Amino acid sequence: MKLGIIGVSGAGKKTIFEALTKNTAGAGHSGEAQIGTIPVPDERVDILSRMYNPRKTIYAQVEYFLPGRKSAKNDPHVWNEIRDCDALIHVVRNFKGFGTEDPKPGADILELDQEMIFADLVVVEKRLERIELDKKRGKKLNPEEHSLLQRCLEYLNQEKPLRNDPELSGAQALRGFAFVSAKPVLVLYNNDDENPDIPDSNALTETDHYLVIRGKLELELSQMTKEEAEEFLAEFHITASAMDRVIKKSYEILGLISFFTVGEDEVRAWTIKSRTEAVDSAEVIHSDIKKGFIRAEVVAYNDLMDAGSYPEAKKKGTVRLEGKTYIVQDGDIINFRFNV
Repeated sequence: MKLGIIGVSGAGKKTIFEALTKNTAGAGHSGEAQIGTIPVPDERVDILSRMYNPRKTIYAQVEYFLPGRKSAKNDPHVWNEIRDCDALIHVVRNFKGFGTEDPKPGADILELDQEMIFADLVVVEKRLERIELDKKRGKKLNPEEHSLLQRCLEYLNQEKPLRNDPELSGAQALRGFAFVSAKPVLVLYNNDDENPDIPDSNALTETDHYLVIRGKLELELSQMTKEEAEEFLAEFHITASAMDRVIKKSYEILGLISFFTVGEDEVRAWTIKSRTEAVDSAEVIHSDIKKGFIRAEVVAYNDLMDAGSYPEAKKKGTVRLEGKTYIVQDGDIINFRFNV
């Protein structure tokens, strides 16, 4: 899972990136793209690790990407760096800075949306022009792609981001275009240290998610020891660190869940899309497991906790065998049976 961090100049993107990734030393030169890979905190992994005492404990991973190129109005090329991201984190300034104007969170959200819409319009128009040229040359066209692109053109010309239309943003035939306005967006209102409130703004679309964050505080928090961090959280009435809250929300907007594999060698969390079948979940571990899939031995995390151990869960009948089409649930502990 890769999330690109975007925002207008001065929003605090680098501060948020450093708070999330705990990366300040060696953060790179100004103008360079940066990426940080961090483990996804999951109490269930901690508990399973204590239960099995494995040689290795591996958490799910998430990547945060800070583009190097600065946004320039109506320059579609600045968006090329983030086209391979799964979702976007839009950092919005909601703090007063020395020598700066008062924050305008609503206007900043709309400005960046318009830039993304413009960038996608350029891509759509160029592709439609190419299709028309190919048509004149007698080349066979893909009618589904052409129809969807025409719909995108109409939608974008209404100044609406493609993420507002689930059919367009989720169309398989359009995946190769990696439209930036089709990506899920998590808006992070970057507030003053003493301000925990959500700003008044009607700029969010019906598909947007948001959180309030106090970037400078969170950056300080990310550099502290566990004991210092606990005192700090209590003093500023912060219930969870930014990293934990952003990751949780990131999973939500992308429709992601975790399943686990356990044993003496390794306890590990795996990330999949919600509604994924068992046979496709097996492929996340290794393509050979999918190829030789026989059955999935499954126990729900809560059932294992209630039983206290895997053998006890078997005695209670909560360990079950499932076939290829079983829809994996968040927290399932799975042992895949396969033969290749």
